Amino acid sequence: MTASVLRCKTNSLQLTPMNNFRQSIEWDDGLIRNYDLAGPRYTSYPTAPQFREDFSWVELLRAIARSNSRQRPLSLYFHIPFCDTLCYYCGCHKIVTSNKGRAAPYLQRLIAELKLQAANFDRSRPVKQLHWGGGTPTFISETEMTELMQATRNEFRLLDDDTGDYAIEVHPGQLEVGTISHLRRLGFNRISMGVQDFDERVQKAVNRFNSLAQVRDLVKAVRQQHFHSLSMDLIYGLPLQTPASVAQTLSYIVDLSPERISLFNYAHLPERFRSQRLINAADLPSAATKLEILHSAIEQLQAAGYVYLGMDHFVKPGDSLAKAQASGNLQRNFQGYSTHGDCDLIALGVSAISAIDDVYVQNAKDLKTYQHKLDLGQLPFERGLTLTAEDKLRQFVIGQLICHLRLEYADVEKVFNLNPREHFASELRQLAPMIEDGLLSLHDWGIEVHNRGRLLIRRLCMVFDEYLQQGNPQIRYSKII
Repeated sequence: MTASVLRCKTNSLQLTPMNNFRQSIEWDDGLIRNYDLAGPRYTSYPTAPQFREDFSWVELLRAIARSNSRQRPLSLYFHIPFCDTLCYYCGCHKIVTSNKGRAAPYLQRLIAELKLQAANFDRSRPVKQLHWGGGTPTFISETEMTELMQATRNEFRLLDDDTGDYAIEVHPGQLEVGTISHLRRLGFNRISMGVQDFDERVQKAVNRFNSLAQVRDLVKAVRQQHFHSLSMDLIYGLPLQTPASVAQTLSYIVDLSPERISLFNYAHLPERFRSQRLINAADLPSAATKLEILHSAIEQLQAAGYVYLGMDHFVKPGDSLAKAQASGNLQRNFQGYSTHGDCDLIALGVSAISAIDDVYVQNAKDLKTYQHKLDLGQLPFERGLTLTAEDKLRQFVIGQLICHLRLEYADVEKVFNLNPREHFASELRQLAPMIEDGLLSLHDWGIEVHNRGRLLIRRLCMVFDEYLQQGNPQIRYSKII
């Protein structure tokens, strides 16, 4: 068991049938309000607030050595933080500027980091997954995109037969249709569009604009260029949204027919994210309205044939994520649900988080610090964590629950050589109220989450989060729903 993902493989004899994930959600407003606490999203365990500033270069080198000896495939993530305009809701690490020239010195450092990292890794290891995120990766010019991709090919073994999972995030309101063909030529075969909402009033309230016509033209180009998959991101809980307005946006999305849809909960934390102070809090939907929006949205997407994977992800039945969940191979990493848990993740760019063997390591969040370290010939990380045996155990448990809604004791015993009922005696007792409320059941073979508990899976995982149980009032999380 390694630290790079929450691995979620289960015994096929006990695997939750796929049709359970296609069932209509059993909705109970009272239960949701009772359990709708703030908590982590568990794209990693332990979560980022647990990373240490005294993490050492030696720990990283040892992790890379172990990684090379195990010869696992690689995943590369590039963080390109620039955006032309400020989206008021955004909590991502970004640099808002209209000056395109600011990208050049950053890309020089990004390529320098790429070379420093590549020197430590076995060049024969294939890159099965590659992802450009941001920010807005298409902020940079086509020439700069080509330069970055060529540098990547020079340093790492990219797959040239189009079998890799190579994705890029785009802002559809700021992307020329012609750029789609350039992205495909560079080797990208998956694309993710941050649509968020089509309602013009909502777009104005959050300063994020993309028309339905723009998105339709881009989707047409994506299909013509034979991208393997199209994803669309939406947000619920934005100012001026109503159940009717979100339903209209979703009807457009269904017509556009992306393979994957993410429906994220907007967390209004203006004390933490300065840009959110530009949102009129009086325009935000009430908690009750947000629940109504989510309930209606899930029903609408399921009625349209999408499989509700869990949390905020919906996919078509033929999508690789749906197939992975059905076969027991679905995993979770920093990009969300994934089929690439067998990869070690090398993340490059300001604030990016790598997961190599049993280590997490995060780059400097401050741009000047990031660039200064690279100018000194140093890898620009500033904190990290080497997972303990207990961390790996709880990572496994949370991964099983969040991906497949069940935990089998036999799997825990086999991987970790311990009795989970004894080891987690306290946690299992804490599940008693959830059992009484019909969210889950305990069996001789393990834990089974019921349909009515699916929306609250993060709350269940929180019981097994050792760091969360210890408590730290300075760490702020968004609400589960």
